[in-house]
Amino acid sequence: MRISSLLAAGVSAACLAASPALAAAPDAKAVVDTYVKIAHATYEDALTTAQALDTAIDAFLAAPSDATLAAARDAWKAARIPYQQTEAFRFGNPIVDDWEGRVNAWPLDEGLIDYVDASYGTESDANSLYTLNVIANPKVAINGGEVDATTITPDLLAGTFQEAGEIESNVAIGYHAIEFLLWGQDLNGTGAGAGNRPATDFDTANCTGGNCDRRAAYLAAATDLLVTDLEEMVANWAPDGEAAKGLLGGDPKAGVAAIFTGMGSLSYGELAGERMKLGLLLHDPEEEHDCFSDNTHSSHLNDVVGIRNVYFGSYVRVDGSTVSGPSAADLVAAASPAVAEELKGKLDTSLGAFETLAARAEGGEAYDQMIGEGNAEGNAVVQAAIDSLVDQTRSIERAVAALDLGQIAFEGSDSLDNPDAVFQ
Repeated sequence: MRISSLLAAGVSAACLAASPALAAAPDAKAVVDTYVKIAHATYEDALTTAQALDTAIDAFLAAPSDATLAAARDAWKAARIPYQQTEAFRFGNPIVDDWEGRVNAWPLDEGLIDYVDASYGTESDANSLYTLNVIANPKVAINGGEVDATTITPDLLAGTFQEAGEIESNVAIGYHAIEFLLWGQDLNGTGAGAGNRPATDFDTANCTGGNCDRRAAYLAAATDLLVTDLEEMVANWAPDGEAAKGLLGGDPKAGVAAIFTGMGSLSYGELAGERMKLGLLLHDPEEEHDCFSDNTHSSHLNDVVGIRNVYFGSYVRVDGSTVSGPSAADLVAAASPAVAEELKGKLDTSLGAFETLAARAEGGEAYDQMIGEGNAEGNAVVQAAIDSLVDQTRSIERAVAALDLGQIAFEGSDSLDNPDAVFQ
């Protein structure tokens, strides 16, 4: 089924909630309450799909085969859909932004984790642990000291190897570490094809790649940790959780500002800039978000859907039920119907641009191929999606002004603000 089809019900519900017709403004506290409820529901869905991923990985490790590996990969892709929709909560809420690197940090230097192709190289001036290969080495040296990695546990991965040496590209945990273990490196550059790790890399009876027992232990530990980390964030957004209480017990105007901060920062600096424009400028497949699985089009589309969810105050859950209520869109419609209509149109345009991008990927040209040098048509599709995000951010800024929320600093990106710096 096409991703756009999976999301169609959610988008339709959001659009129905988006009418900018003249109406009395809802209470800002009620809008913040909707926001908190949607956050809790979306993180709950991210957790339940991660638990399903954990179950699929356990089944795969118990009986490694092409079929069980495919099922685990499918579960990983399914888990990304609700998680990416949570990213609209990130930038307006420090409790999320401070935690996010534990589950979604990227890009990663995969040689830290496992074997890599010779084309990867053997060293990096920026990372002394570039080819540490935890899976192959029960004892490793970090910062001049020996680390006993004989038993691979969630605590070892999170406490010792995540950002080891204070290097951000040493990503040892989260969705992308799991992705690398399930798919392996994508060695196709901007050509067709994703990673193609064999199931036998985890089969101790018919092992390829060496250290199959340790690779299985690493994958199991990383997936268990992902579930634990998501449980923490679900608890933060529960009615008595730290994130919920902070928003519901604080100034409602500040809560509304958090909504728009998350929308604008994800739209502009993070998605349009760091995740898209940078890779397009460099024509570099290493800069795509889900680079091992070629799932980037889905992750980007679901970021866009997540922005809509928080603005229109409506989220369609994995089980098909809807969480909705008074919304930021309602506030804008009451303050300035013209701005509300403008922003709705811009959000609709960006959704269309990303559905076009996703349809192209589902039709056979993956995102890393679209950003490849010389692919004028693919480049144009990506650029159109970027332009739609930049354009909608300007309307988000006008909505902030209409609501008199004061100055809100959205995340920026050199890729958009100072492209020359990218090449220096």
